[in-house]
Amino acid sequence: MSDASVRAWFAAHAPDVMIIDQGVSTATVIEAAAALGVEPARIAKTLSLRVGEAVVLVCARGDARLHNAKSKAALGAKPRMLGGHEVEELTGHPVGGVCPFGLVQPLPVYCDISLRDFATVFPAAGSRTSSVELTPDRLATLTGATWVDICTLPEAVAE
Repeated sequence: MSDASVRAWFAAHAPDVMIIDQGVSTATVIEAAAALGVEPARIAKTLSLRVGEAVVLVCARGDARLHNAKSKAALGAKPRMLGGHEVEELTGHPVGGVCPFGLVQPLPVYCDISLRDFATVFPAAGSRTSSVELTPDRLATLTGATWVDICTLPEAVAE
């Protein structure tokens, strides 16, 4: 169902976007990068978070990590990762295929500014083997996302 909901969503909202199905697992950042032949940072991972009583999605570059203080300040409360069954129930997508497209219910979407480091990024497309290639701004526009600065990059972690 998830793959079908994403295909239907793109047919309605962005018919020019091609879904890339690698036929191999792209469920993790490392697997997706290897399958697509890009650096892991260009994978746009989608995090499913509970912030207070709300559930939100955050898209960030593949090597970024949530920064607790920045996340709490921008989102209004400390975010907590959803459990696997909750993710699929609330998004309609399996873990490893979670994306901000074709959701079973509307959820707020945030894009971390770390995505802007690249001309294009690769978010999942509703299954553990599919993705799409979009500019960060198009990703945000299509999903109605709010830009936030809530992640830390690997080189900044060592500081």
